[in-house]
Amino acid sequence: MTEPPRRRPRADARRNRDRLLAEADAVFRQEGTDAPLESVARRAGVAIGTLYGHFPNRRALVGSLLRERNQALFQHGQELLTSSPPVQALIRWVYAVVEHAAAYQGLAAVLADGLGDQESELHASCVRMTDISDQLIVNARAVGALRRDVTGADIFALMNAAAWTREHMPLEQADRLVALTMDGMLTRSPSRNTTTKQDRFQTLGQVLEV
Repeated sequence: MTEPPRRRPRADARRNRDRLLAEADAVFRQEGTDAPLESVARRAGVAIGTLYGHFPNRRALVGSLLRERNQALFQHGQELLTSSPPVQALIRWVYAVVEHAAAYQGLAAVLADGLGDQESELHASCVRMTDISDQLIVNARAVGALRRDVTGADIFALMNAAAWTREHMPLEQADRLVALTMDGMLTRSPSRNTTTKQDRFQTLGQVLEV
């Protein structure tokens, strides 16, 4: 017995959902991901029950807001895996994820929780981010440019910590801390025996400008 075709959402329901997402983006940018959902519903001109009808919980709302950004981020990661030198690819990926996780105050903590919670609506996307990180780490290690004890969990922790730092420090200072930490994770390959630490730190900045 075949299932009856699913009914398409009514036009007004689609409009409500789109309006809720737009207002959630505005509220979260102003107040962070812990902002009262009642504020989102009020700004969207709907009852709080309507919000929960579309998004059963806060994580579902955040996940819907991030869906398109996640896809763009994952596509960027795949492009880095196939078209960039391993070290540059890893560094660019770290900064891309940091920027992604710093979109809203508190988002970094939400993503960290999502990685460890299989029931979270954010779990699958967090796992995919970690998988891409792991592949980039393998590539960087294969060319002798990354310490062997660096793990995907280390990179994920760095990215979340850096995103949190962006919430509390000037952008330049936060990015400098990322560069210093990445420098500690990188090694001197045989082809870079004469490279100084200052040179490598400058290279981290140059990678982002390319």
